[in-house]
Amino acid sequence: MKKLLFTLSLLGLLLSAGLSHGQNVVPVASASPAKAAVINFKATTHDFGKIKMGAPVTAEFTFTNTGNAPLSITSVAPSCGCTVSSYTQEPVLPGKKGFIKATYNAKNPGVFNKSIAVTANTTAQNMQLFIKGEVVN
Repeated sequence: MKKLLFTLSLLGLLLSAGLSHGQNVVPVASASPAKAAVINFKATTHDFGKIKMGAPVTAEFTFTNTGNAPLSITSVAPSCGCTVSSYTQEPVLPGKKGFIKATYNAKNPGVFNKSIAVTANTTAQNMQLFIKGEVVN
């Protein structure tokens, strides 16, 4: 029991000494690059400018999979019921392009700023896209 406690204490001291000197402790498994999808949007915000009330408008967000594994979008969730979305359903292979469309139907005049939450099997699993503009009569 004393040997185990001594060994654990020594290991703790060695690890903390390495970290205090700015050294990174990296597990062996992460030394080689893992296969992962990476989503790279051309733009993450679309400004419609001035739009007419009751006339739906659509923004298309295009992206490229710059990773080394197929990219699959698992959900696209607009922040309100005034926005409907569609997106590339099949996996996007590395180097290929896909899309997410957001159609906004304004029922009230004024400035708007809406978000669309995107979840995918990428290195950054949760992303946000934005649409904005001003609704006029």
